[in-house]
Amino acid sequence: MINVFGRPIGAPSHLTRLVLLSALSVALMMLDHRGHHLEKIRAGLNTLAYPIQLIAATPAYVVGGLADFFTTRGTLRVDNEKLLAERQALLAKLQQFEALEQENQRLRQMLVSAAQVADRAIAAELVEVSAEPFTRKVVVAKGAKDGVYVGQSVIDAHGIMGQVTQVAGNVSRVTLITDAGHAIPVLDNRSGLRALVFGTGNPDTVKVPYLTANADIQEGDLLVSSGMGGTFPPGYPVAQVTKIVNDPNEAFLSITARPAAQLNHGKQVLLIWRVSATPKSGGKSK
Repeated sequence: MINVFGRPIGAPSHLTRLVLLSALSVALMMLDHRGHHLEKIRAGLNTLAYPIQLIAATPAYVVGGLADFFTTRGTLRVDNEKLLAERQALLAKLQQFEALEQENQRLRQMLVSAAQVADRAIAAELVEVSAEPFTRKVVVAKGAKDGVYVGQSVIDAHGIMGQVTQVAGNVSRVTLITDAGHAIPVLDNRSGLRALVFGTGNPDTVKVPYLTANADIQEGDLLVSSGMGGTFPPGYPVAQVTKIVNDPNEAFLSITARPAAQLNHGKQVLLIWRVSATPKSGGKSK
């Protein structure tokens, strides 16, 4: 209770306060609805309250950001591992494609070369290479069922590789020109000199024996098949002379040459047929 001008005035009751406040609230709502007088006040209050709201929301933002960071980091790591695995797989496939492309390129070159010296040719894949010392033989996946015969010429895109010496149903054995028991008649492409090329057992060397010091042969000369004997097509590269030694104490020159064919490269050879070729034991191979 308070005194106003000497008169005691009691505090309004709770009911009175409720009625007054309700009436005031209704009046303010009606006033705001009609004139929007409280719009600026609300805007000001919102401006004042924004920093408080921002501070209150900061922990949630921080926690959410950290969660997103670690989630994104983990996802990126997983994605990166997947991409690396896919990259390795693609690189492996690319290597296979490149190997196939190179093999196809070699085969195309062989077919182009075969068309110049043969009427028919088939590619044969190598299935075995002899490991015996000084023996240069390979086994190819073509045999009697494919028409392969003993004495048949075997070439690649660069030169004569050898000849077929054994034939079975599905495979054949080929003796390379570097085999110690193989010989092939040749001509010096520059001078026309006739000679024989013998294998040495060395994988990349042949020899040209029985030529005297006055023979017209030089280092760098290309030796091509003469066609004598009918085993090999004439005019196809056999070897290139790499070294000539003239020893006064020897009756013949010591001549070594490098095979023109790439005997140690690739997985395919070419078996060729010529019109004049007939199945026979042919050649001078042992």
